[in-house]
Amino acid sequence: MNNEFLIPIAFFAMVYGIVYLFVRKKERLALIHQNADATIFESHKNEPSSLKWGLLLVGIGVGILLGKVLAVYTTLEEEPAFFSMICLFGGLGLIIYHLLVKKFEKP
Repeated sequence: MNNEFLIPIAFFAMVYGIVYLFVRKKERLALIHQNADATIFESHKNEPSSLKWGLLLVGIGVGILLGKVLAVYTTLEEEPAFFSMICLFGGLGLIIYHLLVKKFEKP
């Protein structure tokens, strides 16, 4: 399996992370200079992360299973079948999590 496509993705993620941290540092320094409260950067989410990870992993598991079924019963090769189904069902798991959190969120 050729993993050369991961190099540009990892490079982009690294550059994005560095720029994000640099910009956030500048924003915090600007707030300090203005004597403003920096509580806008604190996250007070009370969402159950275990539900998110559970739904994501279930989605990935279903994606692997259906990717194998798709590869066996169609002319699609294994790599695209697995990758597409994992992304599809992993994303569906996260969408279901989002909808559940919005449904049970207190107004």
